[in-house]
Amino acid sequence: MLKRWNMVLIILTYSLVIFGTFLTRSGVLSSVHAFAQSAIGPFFFVFIGLTFTVSMVLLFREWDHLASEHQLDSLLSRESAFLLNNLLFMGIAVSVFWGTVFPMISELFTGQTITVGPPFYNRVTGPQFAALVLLMGIAPLVAWRQASARQLGRMLWIPFAAALALVGVLLVTGMRSVGALAGFGICGFVALTTLMEFMRGTRARMRATGENPLTALLTLVARNRRRYGGYIIHLAVVVMTIGIIGSQFFQQSTQGLVKPGQTLSVAGYSITYDNLDEFTTNDGRQVDRATVSVYFGGQLLTVLHPRRDYYFDSQQAMTIPGVRSSVENDVYVLLVDWQPIAADGATFKIYLNPLVNWVWAGGFFFIFGTLVAAWPDAAESRRRVTSAIAAATAQA
Repeated sequence: MLKRWNMVLIILTYSLVIFGTFLTRSGVLSSVHAFAQSAIGPFFFVFIGLTFTVSMVLLFREWDHLASEHQLDSLLSRESAFLLNNLLFMGIAVSVFWGTVFPMISELFTGQTITVGPPFYNRVTGPQFAALVLLMGIAPLVAWRQASARQLGRMLWIPFAAALALVGVLLVTGMRSVGALAGFGICGFVALTTLMEFMRGTRARMRATGENPLTALLTLVARNRRRYGGYIIHLAVVVMTIGIIGSQFFQQSTQGLVKPGQTLSVAGYSITYDNLDEFTTNDGRQVDRATVSVYFGGQLLTVLHPRRDYYFDSQQAMTIPGVRSSVENDVYVLLVDWQPIAADGATFKIYLNPLVNWVWAGGFFFIFGTLVAAWPDAAESRRRVTSAIAAATAQA
């Protein structure tokens, strides 16, 4: 099934990768991610048009041969969940694509460039990503071809009740953001449904073989790598989502001019400006480095050194933040401006990014799950090698 979907997604993926390269190399968009304008842009545009047109012509020519051999038997089935998954991904792709090209279209027809900023992407793609994560928790529990609503309900009521309990706890602890509460509730629901799949498989193997829980779990994953590697990836997405929710909804910042010995405060953290050093390095840099002490609850956590490096050769400056990283949050301290030594002081910009390291942790889990799912089975590898050797010997 979904053969036509596969071909459409492959064509769009390739074309959009080249389109991204076109945007960064042509100079049509002003962005920190864009390179200087070059003559290579028109060639990329022609290449995109040519490859996309030829691909679509070939696709429509073979359209009948790519018809699905089976049809959807029920809207409540895993096949339907796959289709809905594709539609959500396409919705997100179209939303991001439209937000990216809209400034160019606006300038072309009206002569005015309208900037599409983060609020657009957050409002448009946020609900779609939430639905995608929610579907990720439901789809593995839905049977192929046709599922029973009653059986699915029995499997989902415990994770759903636990998610509601989590939202209640967050409300009691003072969280009032509707978006954050919904996001954390979805994450709790998906995490529990996925972990329950590991628990069901482990218990079944323990009953069948008498193995201890750890051995049963490891053997279960080793013998069903694609399935449980996929579940690990689901958990990784949940971890990343928690990090995104925390940094999106609860980021705080402050900025101020302080003299040596004075303090800036944000969300219970106090950053004290100690001193500023100015020196020239052997590799051609003028370095202005501040020393700041970070406190929380009156206790010293760390000493940071935000700085600005000025390169004489290129006549460019680079701002290097001081970062205090932990599981709960990251504290970024930027040296924005300063006065000469013994003058008024320095201006600092301070960001508090909660749970941002969960995004990194989820990325590592994602890689691990991919390796588990893609790692070849030893017996299958030996069989393929033996077959290849036999075929080569017969041919010789």
